[in-house]
Amino acid sequence: MREHEVFSADGTRIRVWRTDTDGPDVLLSPGLGAVPTAWPALPAARVLGWYHRGTLGSARPDDPARITVDDHVADAIAALDDAGVERCPVMGWSMGVTIAAELALRHPERVSGLMLVAGAAGDPFASVLGVPGVPRDVRRLVGVSSATALRLAGPLLDAVLHRLPVPDLPSPLVGTLRQFLKHDWRWYFTLALALGRTPRLDLTGVTCPTTVLAGRYDWLASADSLLGPVAGLPQARVRVLRNTHFLPLENPDVVVAELALLLDRVAGVEDALQDLLTSRSRRRA
Repeated sequence: MREHEVFSADGTRIRVWRTDTDGPDVLLSPGLGAVPTAWPALPAARVLGWYHRGTLGSARPDDPARITVDDHVADAIAALDDAGVERCPVMGWSMGVTIAAELALRHPERVSGLMLVAGAAGDPFASVLGVPGVPRDVRRLVGVSSATALRLAGPLLDAVLHRLPVPDLPSPLVGTLRQFLKHDWRWYFTLALALGRTPRLDLTGVTCPTTVLAGRYDWLASADSLLGPVAGLPQARVRVLRNTHFLPLENPDVVVAELALLLDRVAGVEDALQDLLTSRSRRRA
């Protein structure tokens, strides 16, 4: 995997990465502060992505307020432009789902397909505690209050988590967990709270092939937070699996298989669009 730095639209230095795998390009909108190894290896695609502002080698913006979903979408575009990718499928996990969905709505010409995994399409704190009967306002209050308390406790979390020994886990989980624990936790939850202010997104404008993978036991992003927004999409494929929020780590084979299927669906749609454009061009001639 190759990494280097680019500059986003506001001049913030962003660290981007790209795998060396052969195959079609796919953009990964990661979970907040997640490293690429938190996602399963995808042999069918060449995956590119970026590290969120102020994490894992990306710089914090000069203006600390520049951490909204608008800024994250700009970083995604910077990663695509740097890689010379005009249009490709986009995957999102956890809070990265909000960014992926916003990218598809704002720049449909850049997004040929969507895979949304264990996350909410906007208003992410309202999707915590996916217990039947708990109102969204209560969920949101619990989510925001918890993130705010953890932000205030950031220095204490740093003192504890930065020294926490990593258990003996299968590789590459050891490196993944070690990197994640090293976050500046005050900044991490500052990012989370800023993204959490993104309102629930109306996905009815999304026309590309879409796949949704939700965890039945996900207490951080309840299944209904995604199933509702995609229910009316004409090309949505939805699976609710017996997993938690860490579905990509728990069920990597399903993620790999679903991406391969999404790539086939995208190729079929793109071929049909090209045939339509060719036919129209011939009729005009």
